[in-house]
Amino acid sequence: MVSETYPPEINGVAMTVSQLVRQLSVRGHHIELVRPAQPVEPAERHGAHETVLVAGFPIPGYRELRFGAPALRKLRRRWQRLRPDVIYVATEGPLGWAAVKAAGMLGIAVVSGFHTRFQHYGRYYRLGWLQPLVYRYLSRLHNATACTLVPTEALRRSMRETIPSIEVLARGIDCNRFKPQRRSEALRREWGAGPNDRVFLYVGRLAREKNIALAIDTFLRLRESNPDIRFVLVGHGPDYCRLYSRYEGLIFAGSRVGEELARYYASADIFLFPSTSETYGNVVLEAMASGLGVVAFDDAAAGIHIRHGYNGMLAGVQDEAAFLRHSQTLLANGKYLDTLRQRARTAMEGIAWEQIGSEFERILRHYTSRRVKNASAGDLAADFSR
Repeated sequence: MVSETYPPEINGVAMTVSQLVRQLSVRGHHIELVRPAQPVEPAERHGAHETVLVAGFPIPGYRELRFGAPALRKLRRRWQRLRPDVIYVATEGPLGWAAVKAAGMLGIAVVSGFHTRFQHYGRYYRLGWLQPLVYRYLSRLHNATACTLVPTEALRRSMRETIPSIEVLARGIDCNRFKPQRRSEALRREWGAGPNDRVFLYVGRLAREKNIALAIDTFLRLRESNPDIRFVLVGHGPDYCRLYSRYEGLIFAGSRVGEELARYYASADIFLFPSTSETYGNVVLEAMASGLGVVAFDDAAAGIHIRHGYNGMLAGVQDEAAFLRHSQTLLANGKYLDTLRQRARTAMEGIAWEQIGSEFERILRHYTSRRVKNASAGDLAADFSR
């Protein structure tokens, strides 16, 4: 398993990879996790596995995250000596590129994951001119693997002309951790919310590509006629300081994990998810499992699991007016919100990581006996250097 992010780093990719590692481990497989060294290595390992560390460097603009050095020689030597049956490359950075190349040299099957739409990020940072180059690099890397895993059928359809060998591996949810019973009135009092006051919640990176400005603008417009509502933002990111200094009356909670994060979810009422750049959006499942009324765009996980008006509210992609309108509807109709919240929880029951782990194991077993497609070193290296 090769990933350039892993817990205790906080993001959807790290969480997903750790769950996949855990699912393979409990099935008796020996896991070797290759990742960058973190500034402070965790005292406890997440899951039973062997860890191989490579040099790591902070990502510009995301200093809390790191990318791994292209440790081609190290990986090739190690896998010559301790040959894995199959390699899963979760990220497409320098370390992921090196892993694909090393495996190709040794004839080891590689399955890759497509977790992040990096090719779309340029539009949020005035780097749109980079989009074709990034897309070309990603395409070459994934086509150098036996198969690429994506989390939704819609994403598979949109990518299959560029990456023909592609399969869907969905995501799960831990309903024992994320559940309405973790609601804390004491926590709500810390937020200044009474028993009947509505609390809005956002969980995720505070970054431009998350469209966080829409969630904040929606809340501020609702607060004009509902002064007792609260908005709690959980997460960190490059826009944290700017947003914290600009907006008074919003509760910036920083990063929360584990049982504490579950309490934050369950103690809120309405979850605003304004992003349209997700490959999936694990936080939507966490919010639904916690019994929140979710307002999101009809995309990724929300588009799969939410039935508009039944267990959540969906706006057409980029329809910001509908996003505001649906938020107003939930705020104004308490009984309707309560019904949606109950149905949201019910919809998540049975979507367990154990099912995803079984499918992941099946896919890896299928490709173990197949030789990896080998892109030329020059093609991949040229794209990476560009």
